[in-house]
Amino acid sequence: MAAQILSGIRVLELGQLIAGPFAAKTLADFGARVIKIEPPGQGDPLRKWRLLHEGTSVWWEAQSRNKESVCVDLRQAEGQEIVRALAAQADVLIENFRPGTLEKWGLSWETLHALNPGLIMLRISGYGQTGPKSREPGFAAIGEAMAGLRYLNGEPGRAPVRGGLSLGDTISGLHGALGVLLALYHRDARGGQGQMIDAALYESLFNLTESLLPEYSTFGAVREPAGAALPGIAPSNAYPCTDGYVLIAGNGDAIFTRLMSCIGRDDLGRDPALARNDGRVARVHEIDAAIGAWTSTRTIAAVLDVVCGAGVPAGRIYSVADIARDDHYRARQAITRVDAASGLQVDMPGVFPLLSDNPGAVRRRAPTLGEDTDAVLESLGITAAQRAAMREAGVIA
Repeated sequence: MAAQILSGIRVLELGQLIAGPFAAKTLADFGARVIKIEPPGQGDPLRKWRLLHEGTSVWWEAQSRNKESVCVDLRQAEGQEIVRALAAQADVLIENFRPGTLEKWGLSWETLHALNPGLIMLRISGYGQTGPKSREPGFAAIGEAMAGLRYLNGEPGRAPVRGGLSLGDTISGLHGALGVLLALYHRDARGGQGQMIDAALYESLFNLTESLLPEYSTFGAVREPAGAALPGIAPSNAYPCTDGYVLIAGNGDAIFTRLMSCIGRDDLGRDPALARNDGRVARVHEIDAAIGAWTSTRTIAAVLDVVCGAGVPAGRIYSVADIARDDHYRARQAITRVDAASGLQVDMPGVFPLLSDNPGAVRRRAPTLGEDTDAVLESLGITAAQRAAMREAGVIA
């Protein structure tokens, strides 16, 4: 196999929980060496989030694969000096503390950039490093609300709902990883210096809102929640079957004609008023009712057999159990199995996207707390006696 594309890139991860660590995981999956700094004692709180096996979250196993763990107390001067020494050797530093935290610890962008002009610093926060809300705490759910996403989710007239995942964090992590790659290209291919990347949770989500703002700016239109439908695009909805719901997206012009033929409604398929999306949107309730009347007397499997056979995009709504046993996931290695430090075999998402020549890989299981502290500090020239004294003082673990 060819060398992984980020082999040789050194990443120092100071973040906790999701956004910063997800960005670091993405880089690590493609070969970057990631040294994760954790506080002595409990480490990253994610180690205790959701379902635990022998005291450790199985989520941790997926989020921290391909990383090394070094326990350092960033609140102590000696711990801050260790981080400065590591930053001096790093290509990238990732953090997702509240703005002002690193400055308080003597680890500001200005300080680290002066120490290592080639350093790229990714800073992920709720509202960004500047602006009137920058110092406020911001979690993914709040970012989703501020970006307009939460307003759209749910049924009309009911309380907004969330997707059940911390999308604001992971999407911000992906934006952050993209920023790192752009900055690496600027530095390494164009002879530039390192730079600071300012990624905000709400902005990363706002970037995904498609026509939301242009339509408001032009027409004063405020898009409202629409349940399972996709407003302004028809037909695209969840339709009832005898054993659940099926998703059908018949919104392409030719696809719509084929779908109407499938359900025995060629009268709608041949109606010139419905030949384009704008005409279908005007009569979306009529179209949805026709599709729903047809699906409601059939099983999901029977519906999919007909509509997919006609080249109409459709699918069942997967639970994680469906994902785990799906042949397509397995065929594309979208699910990978990793042996945790405890010996537990954990299934987790594979490495995405798929590169033909330099694919990513899970090279190493998630580390135990402080597993790499001695090796990494020894590489900085810190002797065993010095490390013992630091442990005694609680600087490292």
